[in-house]
Amino acid sequence: MSGPRPNQTDDGSGDDGADRRAFGEAVDAVLDGLGPGEVVTYGEVAAEAGFPGAARAVGTHLARGGGGREHPWWRVVTASGRLVPGNEDLHARLLRAEGVPVDGNRVRFRRERPGQKQ
Repeated sequence: MSGPRPNQTDDGSGDDGADRRAFGEAVDAVLDGLGPGEVVTYGEVAAEAGFPGAARAVGTHLARGGGGREHPWWRVVTASGRLVPGNEDLHARLLRAEGVPVDGNRVRFRRERPGQKQ
């Protein structure tokens, strides 16, 4: 069973806008907790933000500029390690600068985060 999902409508009115803001703030907080060279999936970010099952919403948030440049969006990849489609060059460059090996627009990463149980 998955937890609450952020509302993905675009009208920005009422509780829907507040829900999106709360979701975005939770996602940004998870991103801010990632250290250099640490790579996670969209699904892991969603779960840690309190929205398990909302991996696509995390991607939507980041694609719309959520997180901004001050949050390390480049530390997030797909479940298979794939980099951001259409932005692979920048994504790879930022990860490599942190010592993350990138091969064929994919990364191989540890499945366990520090402090996380498997």
